[in-house]
Amino acid sequence: MPRRTKIVATLGPATDSVKIMDDLVAAGVDVVRLNLSHDTHQRHRERAELIRDRASAGGRHVGVLMDLQGPKIRIGRFVEGAVELAQGDLFYLDADCPLDGGDCERVGTTYPDLAGDVARGDTLLLDDGAIELWVDEVVGNGIRCKVVVGGKLSNNKGINKKGGGLSAPALTSKDMDDIRFAAEIEADYLAVSFVRNADDVRLAREIFQEVGGAGGIVAKIERAEALRGIDDIINAADAIMVARGDLGVEIGDAELPAVQKQIVSRARELNSVVITATQMMQSMIDSPIPTRAEVFDVANAVLDGTDAVMLSAETSVGRNPVKVVEAMHRICSEAEKHSSARRSGHRLDSVFGRVDEAIAMATMYTANHLGVKAIAALTESGSTVKWMSRISSGIPVYALTRHVTTRRKVTLFRGVYPVNFDVASTDIHEVNREVIEELLRRGTVREGDLVIITKGDRSGVEGQTNIMKIMRVGEHKLLTED
Repeated sequence: MPRRTKIVATLGPATDSVKIMDDLVAAGVDVVRLNLSHDTHQRHRERAELIRDRASAGGRHVGVLMDLQGPKIRIGRFVEGAVELAQGDLFYLDADCPLDGGDCERVGTTYPDLAGDVARGDTLLLDDGAIELWVDEVVGNGIRCKVVVGGKLSNNKGINKKGGGLSAPALTSKDMDDIRFAAEIEADYLAVSFVRNADDVRLAREIFQEVGGAGGIVAKIERAEALRGIDDIINAADAIMVARGDLGVEIGDAELPAVQKQIVSRARELNSVVITATQMMQSMIDSPIPTRAEVFDVANAVLDGTDAVMLSAETSVGRNPVKVVEAMHRICSEAEKHSSARRSGHRLDSVFGRVDEAIAMATMYTANHLGVKAIAALTESGSTVKWMSRISSGIPVYALTRHVTTRRKVTLFRGVYPVNFDVASTDIHEVNREVIEELLRRGTVREGDLVIITKGDRSGVEGQTNIMKIMRVGEHKLLTED
């Protein structure tokens, strides 16, 4: 049984060789992430071209996700290197301080409006929460803080406000340039960092489409305020990423597990794709094996129904990029054997708004209760298989399409596998036979197995799936009429 949960791996210096790229494809990478916070456009272009080339050589489709940097708010740099902050010390975050002029008493910030977003009594968290500051007073562009939790503070560390509330827009001038670049390389997904609300998602989509982008929009949930409008954000985006780093800093680590489960569940209820990300296999940056806690973390995300699990530094700069993908593959595959990952009560009481949506739901219900071995969906846009992927099942869904963009898009959908397939005949019976023969060639089914085929009676038209056909392998050679 093929693995249903998709693996997203970040490319970087550790993955740049042809051999490593080949090994990543063989290990089962479904989507690669290019992190625009690092490296040049040219370097990312080379990585995108290489992974697509090696995926094609390996007979697979791999999606490309471009991740925008967003308004990561950081401190400046220290003249004499890192400083040591002790509990009870006074320390200033000062927008008037030169970005390279920090010392043991104050440091500049990349966000000049920071002072306007805080007030006495607020808590600021530096270096992913390692340093905690209590805001004592705001004077002009400077913020006087008392150190609550001290430690070593080095250059360019991030700043978060506990509980959220920093007003920096989701898209920066750098992001605008990066969006144009993402369109140039035909990125399959564009991830928007530090989304505050649905308007941020809609703006990113508008800009992306204006410059020729055709990929989906991934909304990264890493601000506390995003949780207050989570339904609107989910509905505005094509996919959601639970970005647990900054989100955990803003809401607190103790709240994060429950929030993750809630987001995954709600995304699936609203027919959105969801990615679980950040430090899933962090120890494998250096170690050849994961910790037991990491194994449980990945497995629980799978059992919760996440579409994809994401690797960041583990593959981009880690010592064992291929081993970490192989480990994640094993963990996901084993977790999927549990009954809770194969049963669904999804939308049993819902009213469907579209015919193709109803066909998708009927197909999955029938397949789960009839012993069907595979589902073959002829699709133009991928919408039908996306709805199918919301249903927990152990049955593989094959997205048969002539469009390479659709094949790359579905690489992120749980339990959906892209197939290059162009309908050569207008005869419905011949099409059915061709579909079954394709599944046989793949070793997916054998004589006597039940298969469901979905398609539209108007071939090549998006949104026209209106037929569900149940067939038995072997009998497909004999049928001449419905």
